[in-house]
Amino acid sequence: MTPTTNNKRINFASIKNPLFYPDFLEVQLKSFHDFLQLDTPPERRKKEGLYKVFAENFPITDTRNNFVLEFLDYYIDPPKYSIEECLSRGLTYSVPLKAKLKLYCTDPDHEDFATVIQDVFLGPIPYMTSSGTFVINGAERVIVSQLHRSPGVFFGQSLHTNGTKLYSARIIPFKGSWIEFATDINNVMYAYIDRKKKLPVTTLLRAIGFEADKDILDIFNLAEEVKVTKANLKKCIGRKLAARVINTYIDDLSDEDTGEVVSMERITVVVDREVELTEDNIEAILNSNAQTILLHRNDSNTSDYSIIFNTLQKDPCNSEKEALYYVYRQLRNAEPADDASAREVITNLFFSDKRYDLGDVGRYRINKKLNLNIDPDIKVLTNEDIIEIIKYLIELVNSKASVDDIDHLSNRRVRTVGEQLYNQFGIGLARMARTVRDRMNVRDNEVFTPIDLVNAKTISSVVNSFFGTNALSQFMDQTNPLAEITHKRRLSALGPGGLSRERAGFEVRDVHYTHYGRLCPIETPEGPNIGLISSLCVYAKISDLGFITTPYREVKNGKVDFSDNGLKYYTAEEEEEKTVAQGNAPLDENGRFVRERVKARYESDFPLVTPDEVDLMDVSPTQIASIAAALIPFLEHDDANRALMGSNMMRQAVPLLRPESPIVGTGIEGKLVKDSRTQIVAERGGEVVFVDASCIKIRYDRTADEEFVSFDDAIVTYYLPKYRKTNQSTTIDLHPICSKGDRVEAGQILTEGYSTQGGELALGRNVQVAYMPWKGYNYEDAIVLNERMVREDFFTSVHVDEYILEVRETKRGLEELTSDIPNVSEDATRDLDENGIVRIGAHIEPGDILIGKITPKGESDPTPEEKLLRAIFGDKAGDVKDASLKATPSLRGVVIDTKLFSKAAKKKSRTSTKEAVSKLDETYAKRQQQLHERLIEKLTELTKGKTCCGVKDYLNVELIKAGSKFTKKDLEALDFNVIQLSDWTNDAHTNELIKAVAVNYLKHSKEIEAELRRRKLDETIGDELPAGIVQMAKVYIAKKRKIQVGDKMAGRHGNKGIVSKIVRQEDMPFLADGTPVDICLNPLGVPSRMNLGQIFEAVLAWAGRKMNVKFATPIFDGASLNDMNEWTDKAGLPRDGKTYLYDGGTGERFDQPATVGVTYFLKLGHMVDDKMHARSIGPYSLITQQPLGGKAQFGGQRFGEMEVWALEAFGASHILQEILTVKSDDVVGRSKAYEAIVKGDPMPTPGIPESLNVLLHELKGLGLSFSLD
Repeated sequence: MTPTTNNKRINFASIKNPLFYPDFLEVQLKSFHDFLQLDTPPERRKKEGLYKVFAENFPITDTRNNFVLEFLDYYIDPPKYSIEECLSRGLTYSVPLKAKLKLYCTDPDHEDFATVIQDVFLGPIPYMTSSGTFVINGAERVIVSQLHRSPGVFFGQSLHTNGTKLYSARIIPFKGSWIEFATDINNVMYAYIDRKKKLPVTTLLRAIGFEADKDILDIFNLAEEVKVTKANLKKCIGRKLAARVINTYIDDLSDEDTGEVVSMERITVVVDREVELTEDNIEAILNSNAQTILLHRNDSNTSDYSIIFNTLQKDPCNSEKEALYYVYRQLRNAEPADDASAREVITNLFFSDKRYDLGDVGRYRINKKLNLNIDPDIKVLTNEDIIEIIKYLIELVNSKASVDDIDHLSNRRVRTVGEQLYNQFGIGLARMARTVRDRMNVRDNEVFTPIDLVNAKTISSVVNSFFGTNALSQFMDQTNPLAEITHKRRLSALGPGGLSRERAGFEVRDVHYTHYGRLCPIETPEGPNIGLISSLCVYAKISDLGFITTPYREVKNGKVDFSDNGLKYYTAEEEEEKTVAQGNAPLDENGRFVRERVKARYESDFPLVTPDEVDLMDVSPTQIASIAAALIPFLEHDDANRALMGSNMMRQAVPLLRPESPIVGTGIEGKLVKDSRTQIVAERGGEVVFVDASCIKIRYDRTADEEFVSFDDAIVTYYLPKYRKTNQSTTIDLHPICSKGDRVEAGQILTEGYSTQGGELALGRNVQVAYMPWKGYNYEDAIVLNERMVREDFFTSVHVDEYILEVRETKRGLEELTSDIPNVSEDATRDLDENGIVRIGAHIEPGDILIGKITPKGESDPTPEEKLLRAIFGDKAGDVKDASLKATPSLRGVVIDTKLFSKAAKKKSRTSTKEAVSKLDETYAKRQQQLHERLIEKLTELTKGKTCCGVKDYLNVELIKAGSKFTKKDLEALDFNVIQLSDWTNDAHTNELIKAVAVNYLKHSKEIEAELRRRKLDETIGDELPAGIVQMAKVYIAKKRKIQVGDKMAGRHGNKGIVSKIVRQEDMPFLADGTPVDICLNPLGVPSRMNLGQIFEAVLAWAGRKMNVKFATPIFDGASLNDMNEWTDKAGLPRDGKTYLYDGGTGERFDQPATVGVTYFLKLGHMVDDKMHARSIGPYSLITQQPLGGKAQFGGQRFGEMEVWALEAFGASHILQEILTVKSDDVVGRSKAYEAIVKGDPMPTPGIPESLNVLLHELKGLGLSFSLD
């Protein structure tokens, strides 16, 4: 096999036609794009997402239907702040949502009420960034997709304690009440509404229109109708009645109070069902007014339906009215007012589209399961649905059908961002509609507008609480680009409407055969969430209905279809009963299988089949895994448990100062970097016109039409982030990898940094490894490291911490940022500026002041007189206390940036502010005018000599008459905010250009408006800060962390360890050519862990380093042993990597050869600097008075019960007493001990621990009196 070169890597893949990976962030970006549909004109928008929410809630009318508020369109304005500003100021990156609403009156009495069309502000909505995240209160968050049970019908089975099998059918709607049909041990079928109210199924059938026993029995064809005559009945003697014989008569009752005669319908049972016909019965039947009777059929089918007869026996009702009343009583625990209200309850429950919605998915699933042809637009239950479900359930009882597999991916679907936002907006708009209706009802005779009716806060409060508090809105894992992209592609079964950790059993968490190519079987957390949180596979996509699909190539008559038509995405349901061949099955040049028997997959089985039996073929062997798992080379040689650890640990790798892409990769590294949107990528072809460390400028190629319709400059500037702090305090620091004058292509990566090198993912470094013990220092997964790694900054990373101090207005006066702090030496404040903020470039040590702040102190609030005197003469010195922010005990670093935000407008007079605002208005009005002039120029040129087809506004008023010629004056008179962008001329191309020009003009105009608003705010109010905060200072401190003893490192195969010793270069074992190894790993860490991939990687990467090449070995389709031997032979290295090493200390050769190679090692986020912690005195818990725990609280180390046992075993009673009292919660004793130590006196006797007092108070609370004498 000839390896191919790809991305400067030698690729060992055997696949000829690999499918290109889809965009890895499509699951987030497409969902949000489809939710807003901003690029689609209003008239062409699909009924989904935000448009669907508006359509469901509008029009809104008042109770008398006099006023109607109609929805026309929605749009968004440009964001107030850029993403960078939101991140630094702690704001939410949002856009104003506006709706075009039309209010009109239908009542002829309100002649003076004119129809109003207005743009109404509905509040700001968080907007997704280009990388699929949301910036909420200055932090990047991700909305994780939820994997939940699909709406539809589910048939299940459970075992009763007595061994009886019970069957159930549950209908789960998208919105509305749940209904479940279930059998019991007496073979009776009940319906449960909302899991609590129970009624016989036949009662429900009567209530929905199958009134008589005959109607119910006819559904299942169970009864034979016999006309009541003496001869007919004689023939039927001995047969059982299938339905009651009922006598109906009218009874006249007189009302005692009024004497009025009232007629009532009475029902009496003449002969009950299941009774045999006898001579006596016949007489009774003939004497009743029954016309026909129903008898059991004499066929085998009847026995299957015994459950219906049993249920009829339990049914307390005989008519529809009785059934409706019965259902009403069960649901409401009250009597219905009349027949209509009784019927309304059941209609509202399942048959009203306002209250009940199966959704597209639910209707599709029910139709598919029950083979129905109900119109997909009918989203409520129908009688047909209920009957078919009951029939299917009866088949289940008789073992003629099978129950559903709840873990099959056809029964689980994904709720993406768009759908979750749709639900939230649904709640918000429904609330808003209520307040609009109330306001309409109140304002009866007034003239009002849509703006008067709408409360903008309603929607934004719902949406903000979703982003802030929902379990699926998560703080983004931003350790490195892989962590980011994995977080965005994560699927969680937890969250609202999902499972809970405690209740989820083994089956839900387990790998299912439908996960193949859809959910990764490897990447999932260890711990309580295992199997509940999973990752999308590399090729997986989410269908429109929310099901996960995976691509296959179609196979017909043993020939694989490699055309575009042959490639299709299949859901788990569509894949059922299909035989799928492996992606790397050998094919000839015509696409036919070479072998007579093909290894295949059929549902959960793995048969060997003939080529003709194959229906589909995998697109690639990689398709089974997620991105993280697909990054592990030789994954096929690793045990799954270790591969799981490997894929999880790659997400914890901190970006290094000098990263390096792996010598042995899998070929997916470049695609990941491009799709992660962490680097700057060329949008289209063009030329680099300027490059420096902070920005790149590119002149993009544009067509003449694009040039004409655009109001933008041809040169686009990209600013490079420098040491930007991530959510996990790692750094994003990008450098350009293009030069001035370079031609760039669309999709070309222009920068590197943040765990990337040369456009590929670079999480760690390639280091020389020897698998051998070294003086016992690498016992139990410990790692021995060459000192060169430290000296040459191999594993050095930069971490940035943000420190914030807020200035508030207190009761005792205003706090102040200053470098003039009481009782602090000049030396301590030498690095502070006049605002008390430390200077950039200062070296910080523990205890240093970062931000100086003083806060007023006083025993009581000052009186008005005191306030006045203070205002005149200034504050008394000494009335303030130091409230500065100081460096924590473990903080050492360099200040790289400081920021100060102030709410108060910069001490300006009102006149100067007014002047500045009017100057701004003038400047921006000029810019708008220039923009408008350019628009008119472009439109004049486009419409020159053209005849108008009519230009209308939203009220359909013709502004330029059809048939007339366009004039500059007419065009200047148009207001483009209210114009319908319909076809202006007869020329389609001209119309397209007119639309494009108008859209671009409006976009620019809105941007200018937004910028003006921003500038005005800055002039009048100052910086936007949370309520109650006057100023906010931020200091960013960078820490350069070299690798050290105690840091955690790992390879890509789950081989993790802690650095136990850093050894001088000359003491490390060395190779025959004198090269010292970089790392010594314990060879015993390999056999028991069964992650042999690391050995394959080490040997191949060593050959790669020697030959100065890089390899791509895709998972399950990588380098074979022969391929590796070929390269090791070329490099002149041992095939198994085993070679003799020499002792660095003595120079002697070791007795046995050891495996040596080059392995890709990562430094993980668990660094010893973050964990080291010591305390002498510190904060105590309020109630128990024991020291707090944890580094964040500056807590102590708990001396637990096992430690107490140890001291007891040694009889160290005094030490034990001291630990349990003065070192813990003896409040009086610890202060006495402190005094004794200071004065040099002997230690006092310990007192009573506070925990005993807590116990005594508890007992007193129970009414027991205790005293310690």
